[in-house]
Amino acid sequence: MKVEKVAHLARIRLTEEEKEHFEKQLQSILSFVEQLQEVNTEGIEPYTPYFEETPMREDEAVKDFDPQLVLRQAPESEGGFFVVPRVVEY
Repeated sequence: MKVEKVAHLARIRLTEEEKEHFEKQLQSILSFVEQLQEVNTEGIEPYTPYFEETPMREDEAVKDFDPQLVLRQAPESEGGFFVVPRVVEY
C-alpha cells in the first residue's frame, strides 16, 4: 500500500519529505506483519479474553451543583450560559 493512497483516504496532504518518512515507517510495519504471518500457530487456541459482566446500579438523579452559583463564579455569563471568546469566524 502506498503512502499517497493512505494519505488520500485520510484526506491529508503530505510533503515529499513526509511521504518519504511515512513510506519508511509503513514498510517497517508491513515487514513486521510478514514476520508474524510466518509464526507457526498450529495447535494454539485463539486468545479470547473473558470479562465478567459489569454489575449494574440504579440510576439516581442527584443535584450536584447550583447552576447559578457556578455562573456567578464565571468572569462573564449571559442568559444562563458562560460567555467565552469567539473561536470560529462566520
